[in-house]
Amino acid sequence: MSTPQLLLTIILSFWQTQKPVDAIHVEGYTMGTTYHITYFDDQTRNFKTSVDSLLQKVNHSINTYDPASEVSRFNTSKRGIAFELSHLRIIIKKSQEVYKASNGAFDPTVMPLVNAWGFGPGKNLTMNKARIDSLKSFIGFEKIRITSDSLIKLDPRVQLDFGGIGQGYGADVIASFLQSKGIKNLLIELGGEGIAMGKNIQKDKNWTIGILDPNSTRDNQFFKAYAEVKDQAYTTAGNYFNYREINGKKYSHTIDPTSGYPSDLPLLSASVFAKDCTAADAWDTAFMVMGHTKSIKFLKQHRDLNAILMYTSHTGPIEIFSTPGIKDQVTLER
Repeated sequence: MSTPQLLLTIILSFWQTQKPVDAIHVEGYTMGTTYHITYFDDQTRNFKTSVDSLLQKVNHSINTYDPASEVSRFNTSKRGIAFELSHLRIIIKKSQEVYKASNGAFDPTVMPLVNAWGFGPGKNLTMNKARIDSLKSFIGFEKIRITSDSLIKLDPRVQLDFGGIGQGYGADVIASFLQSKGIKNLLIELGGEGIAMGKNIQKDKNWTIGILDPNSTRDNQFFKAYAEVKDQAYTTAGNYFNYREINGKKYSHTIDPTSGYPSDLPLLSASVFAKDCTAADAWDTAFMVMGHTKSIKFLKQHRDLNAILMYTSHTGPIEIFSTPGIKDQVTLER
């Protein structure tokens, strides 16, 4: 047998004895929702304990439903707090970036309005114009200051809510941890927000995510579109299930910081694709406040962001806008 033939025989024998790597699935509960992680690891390590520990620390920093968290202590303080963990500082800086770029459409200081409308841990109130105008007087990112070691209030009534960005940040924390362990092929989903890195080795293709049809109900959920993603974060904001009904009218959980009222626009959902999930999560919230017309104009000027927007048309059917950077990766259900 010649040397090339011998080498080929050895290579074929090697591949025939290799077993395909099984996917490892980790899931749990955090931030009032569930998380699901799929990854491939030659060492078959299960990182659930480490992931849960990391998410507990994130919650202890940014979860408003935890009265002992850093953000809760900030909200009840008169002057602010010193940073304890790195998470609060990181998420507030990212919030500030999106706040400026969106002209205030994304604003975590909207917390008093979130509570008043019945979508936060506080007691919901009977809303009227006078009350809304009163609450708006202490809404605005300019009413807080970030230093090297502290988060300071310039108005003692200021409160923060990270409901529009926190889950995306949690997904980023998990992804960073798994990548530090040498994991290159992974899919993370945390409350509908997540990150896809590498590919699905078992199927030898990019990861595929589904985007809910806005006509879905909590008991009957189905997809309107599918997107193939690789080395991207993905998030979706929509008013599918989280709303409050007052006198027969449904009010969205997405609060417009400028008007003080729940967003009431034709935009039904905004799916965003970006390099990091924290930014994507903040931007899908911003787009829900901006509406599809302003969002489409913004996206045409900012090609670093990709999005799929679903909105009602003048004639009734759902219209779908996809940015050029994601359009070829999207398959629509007919």
